[in-house]
This record gives sequence, C-alpha cells and structure tokens, in this order.
Amino acid sequence: MPDTDKANPPGAERGDPAPGQNGPDRVPDRRARGDGLPRYQRRNDNPLALAARVLSSRWRALRNRFSRDLMRRTLNIGVSARIFHPEAGSVGLRSKNLQYLEESIAQWVMSRDVLVFMVPTVNTNGLLHPSNITLRHYARHLDGLVLQGGADVAPQTYSEAATRPEWSGDRARDLYELELLHEFVDAGKPVLGICRGCQLINVAFGGSLYQDVATNLPDALAHVHTDYDAHRHAIVFPPGSSLATLFPSERRPVVNSIHHQAVKEPGRDISIEAMSDPDGIIEAIRYQRADFVMGLQWHPEFHRAGGQELLDCTPILDEFLRAARDTRF
Repeated sequence: MPDTDKANPPGAERGDPAPGQNGPDRVPDRRARGDGLPRYQRRNDNPLALAARVLSSRWRALRNRFSRDLMRRTLNIGVSARIFHPEAGSVGLRSKNLQYLEESIAQWVMSRDVLVFMVPTVNTNGLLHPSNITLRHYARHLDGLVLQGGADVAPQTYSEAATRPEWSGDRARDLYELELLHEFVDAGKPVLGICRGCQLINVAFGGSLYQDVATNLPDALAHVHTDYDAHRHAIVFPPGSSLATLFPSERRPVVNSIHHQAVKEPGRDISIEAMSDPDGIIEAIRYQRADFVMGLQWHPEFHRAGGQELLDCTPILDEFLRAARDTRF
C-alpha cells in the first residue's frame, strides 16, 4: 500500500503538485501595466493630483446629496389664527379665548404636501405662563405665512371710526396679524392673504377700506350673500399684473364672493392684481417691495382644483410655495 503521508505531505492539497515539481504558470495581474501601476491610473500622476481629485469627487457627492435633501425637505407654512373672544355670561370653552383655523384653508395648503402650523398669539407678560417666544421666532423658523379670513378689520386700524357698531371689527386680531405680517416680510418670507388677509395687507402699508360695499358703493355688485361660498362673480386681471401672467388664457374668470368690506385706497407700493367685473372693486393686490406678498379677496380654498366653473387657484398656491422654498434660508 502506498504511504499516503509521503504522497501528500502536510500543507499540500490533494491534486496540488508536490514540492520540487513544476506547477502551472502564475496567472498574470491584468490590473497592472508594465510599470506596476493600475491600468485605470493616469501615467505620470502624482499623489497630490490624486488627492485633489478624490476630494473634488467627495465634495460633488456631498453637494448633490445636500441638494436632494434640500429639495425634498417638507415646507413648513404658518397660518394666522382666527380668534374667538369670550362671550359674556358663558361657561366652559365659550368663556375662554380660543384660537383656531378653518379646516378648508389648512387642507388647501396641505394639498401640495406641506406641513401647516397655526401661529398663536404670544404674550411675553403672561401672568400664568410667561414666555420669551415672540412672533419673530415663528417668522424665522417657518417658510411662509397665510393670513386667513374672518372678522372685519377694525376701522380704527386705518384711522377711521366705525360707522355702525357691527362694523367695529377685531382690533386685537389686527394688532396680532399686523405684527405677524411685518415679521415675515422683514424675514424675507412670502405671505398670502385671503379675504380679511388681503384687506389687512393693504391696511398694513397705509391703505384704507370700504367699511361696507353695499353702503359705500350702492351701484356695485352684491359681494356678500346668504349663499356664502356659493355666491360668485367675474373678475379681470389688469394688463401687466402678475396674475395676468400666471393666467394668460383667463379673460374673465369667476371666483366666489364672501365679503362686505373691500380695499378702498391702495397702500404704499401696493399694485392692483384683479378687479371684479363690471363694478371695478379691487379683488387682489400685491406688495411690490417684497418677493411675494399677495392678497386675494376671494377664498381660493373653496375652489375645486382643476374645476371649470371657478378659477383653479392652485397656480397661485404653487407660486407662493416656490417663493417659500427659494427664501427658506
């Protein structure tokens, strides 16, 4: 019997050539050239040039990743609060100050996959829970602001007296929203005002309002009706306005009409973006000294996206959100 230990000494695998025998030739390293460098490496290269290219490649990768993350980051949009003031003699919630937003405005803004945050009033002198947080902090950390509709702007806010008690408006909300508006404008953030918000933007820059369209302009169309958001009228865009550019094919679109007050004298650097037809009531304005500060007298959140009867206002929302993304830093 052959001695297997002698035929296969330790360290040799079965089938390997025995020591002293010539085995197969070594497989050549095809990765290298004759000078020993990898074939993919440039000739006459040096370590500094290689390091520079590596750092440049890493920088491009980081930049591309940052750009992707920036574009994908969800926008944070603030919405001003409506304010419910305590009712005399009430108990429970009705005896407290309440701040809220209308569901439809939040859903309209969120239809573009952004986050919505209601911005509450702040009180640094609160007796129960004092805080150092101000509206400026919200302007710094949010990407844009929507001023929602609601109670009348108080005539006192534009230096007039209410001609009827029921038109005295909400002075407390005026002061809160005026501060909020100016903080976002100072921070370079876009603002979109709706109905009351449109009127507030005009007043914020020195303009005035008709306290009641039907009383002040008896020949005007009915701009408020018991049909509420089902009431509507046509508008026109002045040539050269940004809305005319945004809606080039719309000659006389229809919007809802839910307001008894309206812009009277435009404020400083305020341009007219839309008027009701045929009575000429101002229906949209824009502040010219900011990238995007626009007011709409109608309620775009009540217009169906892609609808045919009422103007599809999603292009306005998209312009607002583009401005928010462009100014987020």
